[in-house]
Parts: sequence; structure tokens; C-alpha cells
Amino acid sequence: MTIRKAKSEESKAIAPLMLLAMEDIVYQFIGEDSLKNATLFLEDLISEKANQYSYENCWVVESDNEIVAVANVYDGAKLYELRKPVLAYIKNKFQRDFTPENETAEGEFYIDSVGVRSDQQGKGVGSKIFRFLINEYCEKNNLTLGLLVDKDNPNAKKLYLKLGFEVIDEMILTGKDMEHLQFKKSSN
Repeated sequence: MTIRKAKSEESKAIAPLMLLAMEDIVYQFIGEDSLKNATLFLEDLISEKANQYSYENCWVVESDNEIVAVANVYDGAKLYELRKPVLAYIKNKFQRDFTPENETAEGEFYIDSVGVRSDQQGKGVGSKIFRFLINEYCEKNNLTLGLLVDKDNPNAKKLYLKLGFEVIDEMILTGKDMEHLQFKKSSN
């Protein structure tokens, strides 16, 4: 199992994995409950540069030459500029003005989503990618990682706390009650 940066041409393999983590949120973004349109929305954006969901911001987990998981991570300070093309896409393709809450800000690299293929869930793949991200961003580069967890998902929160994330505040994103967690490199 290897973890590496994603490539543009892998958008069709990455989009369904991202949707596992954020399906309801994508439906809120595009204004419809269409799996097909949500998948196309992500495929298009993943394949492009300079947006929240770009392959440039994705790490993939590969096993037996297949992508089995993805993590989408970007600099919170760049949220506005990375979100701008996403909102333009929504306006152009779905004829809707949409302005979601800011889920991150300057001072953290934001783990937007982590999706693990269903046949790989429960095998430690999610924990492995989180440990990789902690090592890559926090230990090697002394950066802070942030993420949101739905208050209705106590199992995910339990995993994040076990990995060393700490709750720093609460917020609402697209109508969902969320907790904002961060991981900072320990000074020990």
C-alpha cells in the first residue's frame, strides 16, 4: 500500500471516494440529489488545477495498482481563492448562486475529505492515511491540520481524538452541526 499525490487523469477513480465522505454536502452545493451530477461535478473539478477539489490537493492510497482511498487537503489560508472556481462552476452548470460557510481559515491545512473504498473500510486504511498526513504536514513541516466532524458521527470523532486531534470549536456547515478539530505538532 502506497500513498502518493494524485494525478489529473485519476479524477474518475477519485470522485466516488470523495463522495463517500461528502455526498450530502455536494448535494447541497449543486442543489440536487443526483449521484450522477454530484460525481460529474467532482470529476470535473478534481481534473482541473487551482480549486478546492483539484488533484493538486489530493493524496491517494494505492493497493494492487488500484486507488482505494483519497484525502483532500489544502491550505486554509487559500480557501477563498480555491473556492472561487468551485462557485463559478456551480453557477455555470447548475444556475445557482451558492455561498457556503467557511469551513477553514488561515493557520491550518484543512482535511476537506477522506474517503475509503467500501471493501477497504475497517482494515486500517483510514488510520494509515491520517497518520501519513500527520507525519507529512505536522511532523515534517510543523504545520497544523484541521478538519470538521459531523456531531452525528461519534465513531469518526473517536478515531480523530485517538490520533491526537483536539476539539477547538463548533460550527455549522451546510446546515449540519460540526465540530472543528486540529492536530498540532507536539513540542516534546
